[in-house]
Amino acid sequence: MDLKTLTYIFVGGTFAVYIGIAIWARAGSTKDFYIAGGGIHPIANGMATAADWMSAASFISMAGLIAFMGYGGSVFLMGWTGGFVLLAMLLAPYLRKYGKFTVPEFIGDRYYSKTARAVAVVCLIICSVTYVIGQMKGIGVAFSRFLEVEYDTGLLIGMCIVFFYSVLGGMKGITYTQIAQFCVLILAYTIPAIFISLNLTGNPLPQLGLGSTMTGSETYLLDRLDQVVTELGFDQYTTSVRLSGLNMFAYTMSLMIGTAGLPHVIIRFFTVPTVKDARRSAGWALVFISILYTTAPAVAAMARLNLINTIEPVAGEHLVYEERPQWFKNWETTGLLKHEDKNGDGRIQYSADKSVNEMVKIDNDIMVLANPEIAKLPNWVIALVAAGGLAAALSTAAGLLLAIASAISHDLIKGMIKPDISEKQELRASRIAMAAAIAGAGYLGFNPPDFAAGTVALAFGLAASSIFPALMMGIFSKRVNREGAIAGMIAGIGITLFYVFQHKGIMFIASTAFLGDMSPNWFLGIEPNAFGVVGAIVNFSVAMLVSRVTAAPPAEVQELVEHIRIPVGVTAAHDH
Repeated sequence: MDLKTLTYIFVGGTFAVYIGIAIWARAGSTKDFYIAGGGIHPIANGMATAADWMSAASFISMAGLIAFMGYGGSVFLMGWTGGFVLLAMLLAPYLRKYGKFTVPEFIGDRYYSKTARAVAVVCLIICSVTYVIGQMKGIGVAFSRFLEVEYDTGLLIGMCIVFFYSVLGGMKGITYTQIAQFCVLILAYTIPAIFISLNLTGNPLPQLGLGSTMTGSETYLLDRLDQVVTELGFDQYTTSVRLSGLNMFAYTMSLMIGTAGLPHVIIRFFTVPTVKDARRSAGWALVFISILYTTAPAVAAMARLNLINTIEPVAGEHLVYEERPQWFKNWETTGLLKHEDKNGDGRIQYSADKSVNEMVKIDNDIMVLANPEIAKLPNWVIALVAAGGLAAALSTAAGLLLAIASAISHDLIKGMIKPDISEKQELRASRIAMAAAIAGAGYLGFNPPDFAAGTVALAFGLAASSIFPALMMGIFSKRVNREGAIAGMIAGIGITLFYVFQHKGIMFIASTAFLGDMSPNWFLGIEPNAFGVVGAIVNFSVAMLVSRVTAAPPAEVQELVEHIRIPVGVTAAHDH
């Protein structure tokens, strides 16, 4: 069966499942809409959390970035996985114990201020909207290549699917849909990796294949990759450092604490019955996430090696352009792969030397999607990868859009503008807010600043500089008050946004941050996408300083902090 037909079958079949789940899991109350009724099993919630977490950036972009950056790309693996551990240990159980629907609601109650709640809503929307850009663009890219439709058409189809199961089912529908999406995306990621690892190393486990010798050779795969990239003039794959050691550290920390501050992931822990279940679901989520994240380095290295072997089979013997492989032609039609014959010799010269590098554009984001085609895997595997990429983008987009809609309907309308609104009216407002959020995300998808994991990384930096410090201080400090929290959030996100736009804005970041450019005006050599950690330091410092020179929080708020931190039953046991 041809690839297009198989792709329609795989993608159409998975979409039918998502729609069926949405109809079955229709939300009938605000509790269903916001937290899926609060009764999701920890293992099921772990799968849904993993799908919510593993976005288009994880599925499509991360391995592509590691493929071209080598060791320097490890910031994404370390930052994103380390951040989830922080979230699971330091935030999720305590927020679940507090038992509210949204992150801004916790911030508003903890800092006894509607203003703090409003600032948190603004920060949440800025972070989530920045993040959702990548998901919507990822949907359009996957559709345009594999279903052979226009980018705009593909994005519109994706918006309709998200609209249907998000607006109809809310968190309840999204949760069960994300469980199905996790199964799709993890199979789509690991099956091609197993095939390719077997082809290159004879080892069926990609994680072990990465450190194995090549089939029929005593040369290790990574040694071979180092050899071929250095022959073409690129830095050694296994040792290249991202700009500087300090920048690598700042980038990793920014991604890490940004992960722990992302509201669409945090609200997943409100959907389980108890605090113990929140901890258990976090543990299961880590297990499910680790399947993809331990596979990604192998996918990246093998994709880079296959790419070079295809277009530069022997160093110095360049591929004739007219004899280019079919996968090359397929991706040329998307505009994500371009060739310019600068010297008119009719050949493709892939080199680090920009004066002779005639393959002038290889978008990072094509590597995972193109990898099965480059490796000449069966059409059904390629079709499965298309379905997996769409599942990753759709699952995270839905979670982000729900976080935005909840902030608008529950925190702004119910919490501040019209507190006496009925549950039925609030549910209607939630659905209207969700529809508006999808429309806004679609507009950004049709008119994106650019797409790379760089834009997504910026979202993590914004969350790191605004939401994470407010949550940490709210749980672990009795002394931080409303004035400090408000000043800290504004200062943190303000300085981060100022730094970003001082350096030519999002377009500059998305297009250059991963190419190794170093701006002489960068603070201590820290690139804009890594600046979230500096914003977080500013947030913590300003909040604590302002709190010291203003009145302490009321006694009942300090008791609330004590209650959140101490496990149930400990006080009673101590008293007896």
